[in-house]
Amino acid sequence: MKTLHILNTKGESVGDFKIADTLLVLDKGVQAIHDVVVAYQNKQRSGTASTLRKGEVSGSNKKPWRQKGTGRARAGLRQSPVWRGGGVAFGPHPRSYESKINKKVAKLAFRRAFSDKIASGQVKILDELVLAEPKTKLFAGLMKSLAVKAPALFVMEKIDNKVSTAARNIPLVELVEAGSVNVYQLLRYPVLVADKAGMEKLKARLKDGKEKGE
Repeated sequence: MKTLHILNTKGESVGDFKIADTLLVLDKGVQAIHDVVVAYQNKQRSGTASTLRKGEVSGSNKKPWRQKGTGRARAGLRQSPVWRGGGVAFGPHPRSYESKINKKVAKLAFRRAFSDKIASGQVKILDELVLAEPKTKLFAGLMKSLAVKAPALFVMEKIDNKVSTAARNIPLVELVEAGSVNVYQLLRYPVLVADKAGMEKLKARLKDGKEKGE
């Protein structure tokens, strides 16, 4: 049984949050994490890079000079890739880099990444994440009370407008709903801070990914 302290906004312990060891996955899933992160990054690529083939470069099909008798190499057209301003041989063209990930692989990757986060002590739980006013100063003060430095990932069950406004001006701090946390975010941020309700939802995602017979 893994026990995490629940903190208030002053950084004081006000309770415990328990996670059964059977929910944590620490003996497999490394390859699944790699596959999911690669697929995520591929999906972020626009795939709009485009170059012109020799047939797409404007110009006539007239030979630059006659075939024989000049002493120079044979040349067929100015659009050839060997000429400056000509087409590009094997250049990039618009395409989709998206790759498909099996649902079980995606669930395993999340379980392993989140389990590593918990096991390494990189998760902090707040009883509630609320601010009196939408001010960056208040959010920065909260981070100081929790001894949390950026980069950090803050997770809530549901995004609060005041908290979102206060956090958006702090570099390397991301606020996300518990149902939307992905593997890339778990790896990117060394610290995860979740409110109690958000942590319950993350714990439920561990249960949803639990395979039969485990």
